[in-house]
Amino acid sequence: MPALVRLDRVTKDYSEGRELRHVLKDASLEVAEGEFVAIRGRSGSGKSTVLNLVAGIDRPSSGEIYVAGNALSRLGPRERTLLRRDQIGFVFQFFNLIPTLSVLENVLLPAELSGRDESRRAAGLLERVGLADRAASFPDRLSGGEQQRVAIARALVRDPRLVLADEPTGNLDDATGAAVMGLLDALTRRAGKTLLLATHSREVAALADRVLTIEAGRLV
Repeated sequence: MPALVRLDRVTKDYSEGRELRHVLKDASLEVAEGEFVAIRGRSGSGKSTVLNLVAGIDRPSSGEIYVAGNALSRLGPRERTLLRRDQIGFVFQFFNLIPTLSVLENVLLPAELSGRDESRRAAGLLERVGLADRAASFPDRLSGGEQQRVAIARALVRDPRLVLADEPTGNLDDATGAAVMGLLDALTRRAGKTLLLATHSREVAALADRVLTIEAGRLV
C-alpha cells in the first residue's frame, strides 16, 4: 500500500547553549496506510520528536517529511494546522484534557474548532470506549485510564487517517495500560487507520506490525 507517512533523510538538531544536540540523524521511514508502527527508545532518545515532526509541530533541520502526499516544508503554518486538524489525531501521555470542559465537550473540541457537528460520532465513540455514562463528568472525576480513553475518543472524533500516540500508557499502571492499548489498537485497526506510536514498553511495541528503535539518533 502507498506510504501515508514518509521521512526522507530527516535530521533534527537542537541548540543547548553552545552545544548542538543531534536528536535525529539522517532518518528515513515509510509507514503504509493502515499500518501500526511502534518506535521504541529510552527517555530522551527522540521518539516524541519524530511524532512532532510528522505532525508538523516541529520542523526538521534537514530532509523532508511527507504526510498524505504533502511535503510539510512546502506548507505554511495555516496549511500545516489544517492538515493536523483534518488528517491527524494525537494521543498524549498526560491526556491533555481541558479541566473546565466535560468529557463530551473534550471529545467534541476538535470538531467544534473546525465548525463541524460531530455530536453523534462523539457519543458513539464514548460508548465504544465504555464512558457513555460519564459524558457529563469532568476530567478530575475520572481515573487515569478513563482520562486516556477520553483522549482516544477525542483523537478519533474527526475520523483522521493518521493517529499519533506519544507514550499513551506511560502514565498508567500495567493493567490499565494494557487495557487502554488494547482499546486503541482495536479502534484504529478496525477502522483501517494508520497508527504511529512512541513507547519505551516492549509489551506495547509487541502489538505493532513493525517496531523501530532509535539508537544514538538513528532509526534502526
